[in-house]
Amino acid sequence: MIDRVLSWTRERADTGFLIVSILVGVVVGLATAGLIWMLEAVKQVFQFAADSLGDGSAWVVVVSVPIGILAAWWLARKFAPEIAGDGVPEVSAALAVNAGYMSTKSIPLKMLATALTLGGGGSAGREGPMVQIGGAIGSSVSRRFGLGEDHVRSLVAAGAAAAIGASFNAPIAGMLFGLEVVLGSFAVRHMSAVVLASISAAVMFRSLVPESEILQGATYELGGPSELLLYGGLAVLAVGAAYVFLRLLDRVETITHTRARPSWLRPIGLGLTVGLIGLFEPRLLGTGQQFVGDLLELQAFGEVSGVDTIAVSLLAVLCIGKIVATSMTIAAGGSGGAFMPSLFIGATLGAGYAEFMSRFWTATVLRPGAFAVVGMATVFAAVARAPLTAIIIVFEVTGARDYQLILPLMLSATFATFVADKVHPESVYTMPLARRGIKFRPTGEVDLLDTVTVGAVASMPPVIAQPSMTLAEVSRLMDQHRYHGLPVVDPHHGLVGVITITDVIRAGGPDAERTVADAMTPSPVTVGPMTPVSQALVRLAVLGVGRLPVVSEGDSGHLVGFFRREDAVRAYHQALGSETDHALERDRLRQRTDPKATYYDFRIPVGSIADGKAVRDVRWPEGSTLVSVRRGTEVLVPAGSTMLVANDVVTAFGTTSSRDRMIERLNAGAEEPTAEILLMPEVPREADH
Repeated sequence: MIDRVLSWTRERADTGFLIVSILVGVVVGLATAGLIWMLEAVKQVFQFAADSLGDGSAWVVVVSVPIGILAAWWLARKFAPEIAGDGVPEVSAALAVNAGYMSTKSIPLKMLATALTLGGGGSAGREGPMVQIGGAIGSSVSRRFGLGEDHVRSLVAAGAAAAIGASFNAPIAGMLFGLEVVLGSFAVRHMSAVVLASISAAVMFRSLVPESEILQGATYELGGPSELLLYGGLAVLAVGAAYVFLRLLDRVETITHTRARPSWLRPIGLGLTVGLIGLFEPRLLGTGQQFVGDLLELQAFGEVSGVDTIAVSLLAVLCIGKIVATSMTIAAGGSGGAFMPSLFIGATLGAGYAEFMSRFWTATVLRPGAFAVVGMATVFAAVARAPLTAIIIVFEVTGARDYQLILPLMLSATFATFVADKVHPESVYTMPLARRGIKFRPTGEVDLLDTVTVGAVASMPPVIAQPSMTLAEVSRLMDQHRYHGLPVVDPHHGLVGVITITDVIRAGGPDAERTVADAMTPSPVTVGPMTPVSQALVRLAVLGVGRLPVVSEGDSGHLVGFFRREDAVRAYHQALGSETDHALERDRLRQRTDPKATYYDFRIPVGSIADGKAVRDVRWPEGSTLVSVRRGTEVLVPAGSTMLVANDVVTAFGTTSSRDRMIERLNAGAEEPTAEILLMPEVPREADH
């Protein structure tokens, strides 16, 4: 049966690949739910031990944290070294060095190590490990179906995206994370797999796990343009917090990996330190997701049980404490990520900043939850260098129906990313790779939304409101078609206004007597079909609205469309696809002057992925075939069992792109990047005949 399914999938390549992508998402959704169940089981074991101790139960964390981290460290040391730490860098390394290959056995081991680390009280997130688990699932499934390297890369990124989409019930943010952080590419050929996997994982996870396990928050609005000054100050503080976090994490990891003797002292010593920190402030242990959720709901100071005595000093302690506790947990060899800790740091920083500034600020009423939302996105953007993911995940987590906070979010996240890149070039995900000699080539920056016009993504709403309609009628129409606002068009005068649910509520509700003309916003601000989407988004933010009518360039009363939040997401897709098409076209033009395939020589660098390995154990790039191996005066015909050593000169036959990938892959894992094409006459394919 399985062989028949595999055969059918190969015969129908495109359709089969999409089905496999959905399968990856479903499996990742199941695995994400399974990790939560395992984590809860470990917590219950330690809770049982705490309950049996009676009054001394608080001290259990001093023992449970080092035990959990030590157990995770032992699993990594004994069975799979790659399961230690965050998990996201391992996925990137697999794509850069091993053609997307990730071990299947790492899936259950990573789940167990993460459950032990976080269930025991280690201070980290479960999202990073789930990205590694998702990537490994994508790699394993793609190998099972016999897919090529490019499809393997797509499904590894799809599995990683599915993990984020499931963990936060945020498929769009998951998609952006997979493309922006993991794959580092917005190529159209990868996007379909990433989108389908992210959506299917979120659906599966939501059907298995209660809502309490999903981060949620309230919807906020910008109090006034003057608040942008405060959000600018928050962005500066966020960069500082991100810098301290990255520096401390890098420093602790570097010291503990080079000086800890014997090696088991590292998980015990650092785990004990984290346990003592948690003894005095339990909210710093575990993922911290519940506390972050409390902060996101905080409409006024002192409202939420989790922060009943909110104060600047308390939130400052929590912010700094999370930086220290998370750095030590990851450096100790535990299995945990930096995603949720970054959100925790940002939320406490934002809420504390709002509380402090409320003592002096009188222009508007400050909502600590709103500043927690922006702080959360800003710190994560600075730590991970993923501004798009940071911005979009806030909308999905808070369930925002409009763009009330888009301007402070965009300004803060992009500013923080820009400045953080200057003061600390490595992100939390590239630091571990840099220590291993794996460097990624930076990509160019493109103002994507400047390249898409409103007319390319906006569409006409299914219904149009008229001024003479009653509020009851228009409310029924909006409920029926799931629209939060509609344009109002007079048959004789064209566009005359916009009516929203908020307008109806403000007018007293769906009254059968009052008309749309009584409650609508007259003479609304509009955009034209040729307006760039980037400008339309800024206009939405300044006006504090979630939709804009699109009118003809020559007639401001002629309605031709309606621009909404969903259209902005579609614009991202279109812009990314268009940019990718242009890049591919440029590549094709360059390659027209190259022969399709050539012979070339290269030398095996010391410590590279090929040094000391059999030919069959090295992940060679597709499109290249080894022809001979020259070792001194001896020439070998390579077989699967042929052992390669440093300084062997290998002759290969392949395309120009596969040749470049060969050199890049060998240098990425080498002690010194010395792999290069050796000078030799290149013989084209036609010379063989």
